[in-house]
Amino acid sequence: MGQLKLHFTVVPANIDESLREGEAPAAYVERLARAKAAAVPGALVLAADTTVAVGGEILGKPEDATDARRMLGLLSGREHQVFTGIATRQHARVVQTRVWFKPLTPEEIDWYISTPEPYDKAGGYAVQGLAAAFIERLDGSPTNVIGLPLPETLELLARSGLHLPW
Repeated sequence: MGQLKLHFTVVPANIDESLREGEAPAAYVERLARAKAAAVPGALVLAADTTVAVGGEILGKPEDATDARRMLGLLSGREHQVFTGIATRQHARVVQTRVWFKPLTPEEIDWYISTPEPYDKAGGYAVQGLAAAFIERLDGSPTNVIGLPLPETLELLARSGLHLPW
C-alpha cells in the first residue's frame, strides 16, 4: 500500500488464528481476514491473512529451524498454493496463486534457514527475498505471494468506498 502512496495505519487485531478441523485453506484465510476486519475500529478497515498449502497441509509460520527445514522439504520440487484472504467490513475475497519450487539441496535448505528470513513468513519463505532463487514459476498474482494481492485489494477498497487517487 505504501508503494502506491496510500496512507494507512497498521493496527494489530487480536483474534484466535487457530485452524479449525477440516477447514480448507481458502475458507481459513477468509475467516481470519473477516474476523480481523471486524475486530479493528475505524471507518475503513482492510484486513488480510495469508497461508501456504501443499499436499493438503496448511503451512503457517515455522516455529523453529526444524519446522522451517520440514516446510522447505515439503515445498522442494513441488507445486504449492499461496492463499490470501482480504476483507473490509463489507466485502471479502480470497486470492490464490500457484507456485513451483525447484528441487532444493540439503545445503540450500541449511543456508536458507540460517538466515532470519523464513521465520516470520507463511510457508517459511519470502519470494521477494532470498527464496526468489527457489522459484521456478508462478501462476497467478505475484503480489499475493509477496504479501498483499494489490489489484484485488484495490478493487475491494474501491467497492468499500475508498476513493483511489487515479
